[in-house]
Amino acid sequence: MERACVRIENIKIENFKNVKMGQISLKNNRKNYKASILGIYGQNGSGKTALIDAIMLLKLALCGNSIPSEYADYINVDGKYATMKYELTVKLSHISYKVIYEFKLKKEIEEDNENILDIENYKAVIYDEILRCSYVTKEESVRMSKLINTSEGEVFTPKNKYQMLVGKSKSLETELQVTKRLALATGKSFIFSKDLLKAITQQSSHLHYHDLIKALVNYGQYELLVINTKYNGLISLNALPLSFKYENNERSGIVGNIALPLNEAQTIPLEVVDVIEKIIPNMNIVLSQIIPGLTISMHNFGKQLLKNGKEGCRVQLMSKKNHKEIPLRYESEGIKKIISILQLLIVVYNNSSITVAIDELDAGIFEYLLGELLRIISEKGKGQLIFTSHNLRPLETLDKGFIAFTTTNPENRYLRMTNVKENNNLRDFYYRDIVLGEQDEVVYDLTNNYDIALAFREAGDM
Repeated sequence: MERACVRIENIKIENFKNVKMGQISLKNNRKNYKASILGIYGQNGSGKTALIDAIMLLKLALCGNSIPSEYADYINVDGKYATMKYELTVKLSHISYKVIYEFKLKKEIEEDNENILDIENYKAVIYDEILRCSYVTKEESVRMSKLINTSEGEVFTPKNKYQMLVGKSKSLETELQVTKRLALATGKSFIFSKDLLKAITQQSSHLHYHDLIKALVNYGQYELLVINTKYNGLISLNALPLSFKYENNERSGIVGNIALPLNEAQTIPLEVVDVIEKIIPNMNIVLSQIIPGLTISMHNFGKQLLKNGKEGCRVQLMSKKNHKEIPLRYESEGIKKIISILQLLIVVYNNSSITVAIDELDAGIFEYLLGELLRIISEKGKGQLIFTSHNLRPLETLDKGFIAFTTTNPENRYLRMTNVKENNNLRDFYYRDIVLGEQDEVVYDLTNNYDIALAFREAGDM
């Protein structure tokens, strides 16, 4: 199957974290750029990270992975369940799809809890999944309709799509019912479960639908990459979370994360050494331009056995500048942050089929450099980048169609600024709206400096 280009076009969130309702389009309707950029700005606790978490949920579902139990606590306290809805486009050379994937997320007591203190543990469960699609080829155009609906008692409906995708075998139907119940029990997607995908691959009589589902699975596994704030925490603890994707002899390439302690050399598997040796030269090409003269390398102390008895190598990451080489741990957190995500920025720039979502992209990065990097990727890049930030410099360097804001209204969390003229500085425009409130929704809960100062003084007197 040829490689598809998949893009997230729209996300709708209900009852998730501090978002009772929020919908945001990721398309820039102002200009026709190859790259798709979305920067989310807003005050603390207004739903920025919720959007990144929603994208992580999409990745977990598409990969058929269990939803981590922490997501059970992300359901809004006023709701019984959260609802996630994603609109995507999928393009192959011979066909273009529009896709809507939605599901509900609920909190359930973990039945296998064996804690002797009888403390209740909870799990997050995906249910009522619905996959809709339409497509256009040179020969035909098919309107948007339900392809798979798991909210009924059957394996899935509509019945005609079920028979088209998996046939009429009664034994297979029984097996899929078991798979569906198991997916619910383990907090996994049923639509993108291994058994259903296998059945569709073997039984589907409709090539277009089969190709679509394979493209979505491949996107989730290899081309949708999410970086959350845990990465920043690891850097603070002197570990380098190195995120990467590079092409090898296989069509899908290799994607993953490696957390390397920086305090001392570490023994890692030979295959991981091979990956690092391949991506460092690519990173150095860009790194030496971003931070003039700086490159990184991996010092190999030689082979050593791992705990499992397999061979590994004891290695340590080094930085080199002005012809002097020092351990990378002595560099600033900002440089470590840039290095940890640099390979992903490279693939976003060069590959139209990549989506990277990064929470707090600006953490530790000099604001001028951040603005210039984003300008370059937005104007010359090909992929999709979604990020949150507190640093407002990108508001001056990115096209206004690449920027969205959070609001103080949990019923309408995301908005695009209106009445922004071509010659307006969006950063100044945003500051003015904070004070004057010219948009349909309030974007900032104003504070009173006198009250803050008084509160500091009263706290000090206690």
